[in-house]
Amino acid sequence: TDGKIHILKQTGALVKYTKFWRFQEVRKKIELLVLLLALAGIYTVSRNLEKYVQSDQVKSEQERKMDLVVIDSGHGGSDPGKVGINEVLEKDINLKISKQVEKELKNKGYQVVMTREKDQMLAGETSGNSKIQDMKARVDLINEKAPGLAVSIHQNSYHEEEIHGAQVFYYSHSAEGHTAAKLMQQALLGVDSENTRQEKANDTYYLLRRTQVPTIIVECGFLSNQQEAELLAGKDYQKKIAKAIATGIDEYLRNAADGT
Repeated sequence: TDGKIHILKQTGALVKYTKFWRFQEVRKKIELLVLLLALAGIYTVSRNLEKYVQSDQVKSEQERKMDLVVIDSGHGGSDPGKVGINEVLEKDINLKISKQVEKELKNKGYQVVMTREKDQMLAGETSGNSKIQDMKARVDLINEKAPGLAVSIHQNSYHEEEIHGAQVFYYSHSAEGHTAAKLMQQALLGVDSENTRQEKANDTYYLLRRTQVPTIIVECGFLSNQQEAELLAGKDYQKKIAKAIATGIDEYLRNAADGT
């Protein structure tokens, strides 16, 4: 009798172990299935994003005016942008550099459209959500004109004063934007050969996400850095920056025309 009881206990333990083992196997299969479904979801999202980026919402070179450049002078009117350590306003420096870039480009034979030519927002100052409306107006203008390249001029700022140097931003999913930003970053070395900053991808800036042509944002320097703020406020340095920006634009459009 004791032997039978012992056998029954062993059998019961074996059954329990078998059930546990089968449960573990099923759980592993379920976990694997969930992982595969998650990976499939990620793949589908990435493919949809790729289709969106490469869709007809992005204008081809044939649909763009490759001898036309839109220069966007950031901020304006009631929107001062960054305020420098020397109290200089970003909106004013942006406009001065933008006008110099316009002059340089016209001397090179390009057509230029400016988003603003005076101290104003593109949206009415009294309109609701004027900043949002201003950004939409800039994007609409760029998309309507369909230039070979759009360049937005800005100044940077940071809480640590020692940070300095020009930097160029482009839309993360735009190969042409990356090319333009890289050439622009290199061209800006003509102003400051010791600048170690690199072009940087971004997928959150409204202007980069919504424009249908290659668009880059040039942050010419840091108004939070005393030395750089003083330089950026001066006419001579503004002309140097503008000449470098025009050079970067020219190189990008020439390469595009040559198919390189």
